[in-house]
Amino acid sequence: MKPDPTLPPDLRPRGRGAGSNAAGRFEAHSVSYAAEDPDPEAEARVLRTTVSEERAGRVISYNRSPDLPFDRSINPYRGCEHGCIYCFARPSHAWLGLSPGLDFETRLIARPDAPVRLEAELRARSYKVAPIAIGTNTDPYQPIERQYGITRACLEVLDRFNHPVAVVTKGTLIERDIDLLAGMAARGLARVGVSITTLDAALARRLEPRAPAPQRRLATIRRLAEAGVPVRLMVSPVIPALTDTEVEAICEAGHDAGAEAASWIMLRLPREVSGLFRDWLAQHYPDRAGRVMNRLREMHGGRDYAADWHRRMRGEGVHARMIARRFDLVTRRLRLDAPQPGLRCDLFEVPLARGAQLALF
Repeated sequence: MKPDPTLPPDLRPRGRGAGSNAAGRFEAHSVSYAAEDPDPEAEARVLRTTVSEERAGRVISYNRSPDLPFDRSINPYRGCEHGCIYCFARPSHAWLGLSPGLDFETRLIARPDAPVRLEAELRARSYKVAPIAIGTNTDPYQPIERQYGITRACLEVLDRFNHPVAVVTKGTLIERDIDLLAGMAARGLARVGVSITTLDAALARRLEPRAPAPQRRLATIRRLAEAGVPVRLMVSPVIPALTDTEVEAICEAGHDAGAEAASWIMLRLPREVSGLFRDWLAQHYPDRAGRVMNRLREMHGGRDYAADWHRRMRGEGVHARMIARRFDLVTRRLRLDAPQPGLRCDLFEVPLARGAQLALF
């Protein structure tokens, strides 16, 4: 394979999703390395993950997207070491002056004061309660959560406030927090979505190099369900001509593990993700790269991706309708098509602040 000019010639990005590290779209300059004959006596450098910290101004992000089922979210981390090549959040790293490529999965940012900021925002007189989503941009249970524990600390705040929460992850570290989630779920305050893209372990390792294996994620669904936590199986993203044949098998495996609902999303390739994914296809699946991209373009009006409301998640056309129909049939058969009950907002209560005097009445 030809060396990538965005990487030093002696650097080996082993176990990573992206194969390049092109500058973000807001950068005025970029770095390019000249190809050199490797020194046979020199040891290749392995790309390591680094973590920096950020002081959060506000931690709850609000959105007005008409096709999202939530209007607010929390993301304890920026970037994600899982390294999923298809991750639609990669372009957000460009806002930090970093590359959506390898920087996104190796130069991570933790927000350790997020739980303190979250509590302050929930105590504001103007705050109006509605379910908060955690993990909608980057995974809250990626490996560095084991060290930082920011996600758990945020859940502890929400638990004390009786605040509803929906968590999305593919990380098995969520099992550590079953004690919190089960208690909240018993009060109608919590549910979890677990995403599975493929059941093929080899394909998963290429698509999602540092995420737990598919069978391990199914075990997580089972443990959450056994603890009484409602779990939604997320068949996402569906990749035409690569994983679309697995829709039924994934739904059946999720149902057997204890999921009570299911959803799906078509592969989305916004901004820099498109080029990164095309390069990944050329490297790992050159025999079907053209077919995959042609199917996607048929679903998005001839483009790699179209961000139109209400169409961006599923695409349009014959193939998009066929996948939707297959999904509807299998989820109806498995009874995964019923909408999940809404999370309760009526229990929300601001607890007494530490050190505050008790009210007389």
